[in-house]
Amino acid sequence: MSPFTIAMLAISMSVDAFAVAVGRGAAIGRPKFRETMRTGLVFGIIEAITPIIGWAAGVAASQFVQAVDHWIAFALLGTVGVHMLYASTQKSEAAPSAQLSLPLLMATAIGTSLDAMAVGVSLAFLDVNIFVIAAAIGVATFLMSSGGMLVGRLIGERFGRIAEALAGVVLVGLGISILIEHLSA
Repeated sequence: MSPFTIAMLAISMSVDAFAVAVGRGAAIGRPKFRETMRTGLVFGIIEAITPIIGWAAGVAASQFVQAVDHWIAFALLGTVGVHMLYASTQKSEAAPSAQLSLPLLMATAIGTSLDAMAVGVSLAFLDVNIFVIAAAIGVATFLMSSGGMLVGRLIGERFGRIAEALAGVVLVGLGISILIEHLSA
């Protein structure tokens, strides 16, 4: 996987955390630096761990599905991408709490990182260094969620939904690219 592709994947996986952080930043109004860093660290660490878990599950299953691995990668990435596109069109049900406890913050981070786990499964079928990719996803998520907290009051929830839609398009495109590459080989 090229550095550009890794960067696009990392940014795509970080967008849902960014959207949540924008909402939190908007709800808090003026988030404290400590809260901004805590949010970024929790989201970044969890988002870095989940693709490794998915990758390990995919590696365990890879010997059984090698003949169709590119179709599985395409289906998983496409499904996550389409889901992100759909989610970007939905209004959030409630404003995020300005004072999230650490367990609630972690639960939120896990909820936004399930797509990274699914992508991790699809990466098991490719010749990639999962640890480099997971680190890139973690760093991107830390930066985007911390930044989302800081600018949340300025840009609001709408921009977060636009970014999520773009990330969905990138994931669908990555899935199509993998499929085309394997079918033309």
